[in-house]
Amino acid sequence: MALQTLPQTQATEEAPTKRNILRPLLRNPLTLAGGVLAVLFLLLALIGPLLAPDNPTLVDLPHRFLAPGVQGHLLGTDELGRDILSRILAGDRYALEVAVLVLGIALLVGFVVGAAAGLGSRWLDDTLMRVTDMFLAFPPLVLAMAVAAALGPSLMHAMLAMAMVWWPIYARLVRGQLLILKHADYAEAALASGASRLRVLVRHMVPNMLDPILVQVTMDVGNTILTAASLAFVGLGAQPPSPDWGLMVATGRLYVLQQWWIVTFPGLAILLVVLSFNLLGDGLRDALDPTLQRR
Repeated sequence: MALQTLPQTQATEEAPTKRNILRPLLRNPLTLAGGVLAVLFLLLALIGPLLAPDNPTLVDLPHRFLAPGVQGHLLGTDELGRDILSRILAGDRYALEVAVLVLGIALLVGFVVGAAAGLGSRWLDDTLMRVTDMFLAFPPLVLAMAVAAALGPSLMHAMLAMAMVWWPIYARLVRGQLLILKHADYAEAALASGASRLRVLVRHMVPNMLDPILVQVTMDVGNTILTAASLAFVGLGAQPPSPDWGLMVATGRLYVLQQWWIVTFPGLAILLVVLSFNLLGDGLRDALDPTLQRR
């Protein structure tokens, strides 16, 4: 998404409209629902362990396969007698921590590569973008599975694999924004006045490309959680007894016909968290893009 660059005199006039970003977000019921769900998941990640009725890894074989609501287990128990509600609450923090770490690494690497390509020489730009294209040529989940399988099944290796999948997206995004912003009047004026490229990048360009980066990060949160759950499902991500949602679905699928709740509730958690951040990302994109606001 390309941002419309303006001279600084005009940018100051546009500043008040930036502060009204909440108005279009609140007017869209789907965006509002996504935002409420996203905030709820974030709050549960912070206080969920305090609300959990049991230890999420506590094995209680005499109480295995209890149906929802039986003996105080609101969502039932799994094949080892562990409380499913407690595991889902613990898995929420687990999933969001993975998303933050993966996207943080991907954004850092992607920003460095994209900035070097966008502001560097033509030769450096072509070289970095061809390497980026090589990573983008593979389906994301297939590439993540291949890297995780090569490194060995573990959560740390799965996060490194996912970071390798996501950094090219941010490299392309940052490069595209810089190719536009470096020709803006204020950037050329700053360079002509003797400011270094690094200073112009940090002081003038980065603030003007935060909007598309924010939208991309918001939408990638759900996709990262879904990919992490997929890797755990095939045995390449989190390992037992971690309260990972994908791992819960993988073990629960063996009992789906008799004990449906074991796989249903963690599956619903994955569905809701991915849907919430995607809806919020769509709303942010519409609110921050002036061309979409005029439609």
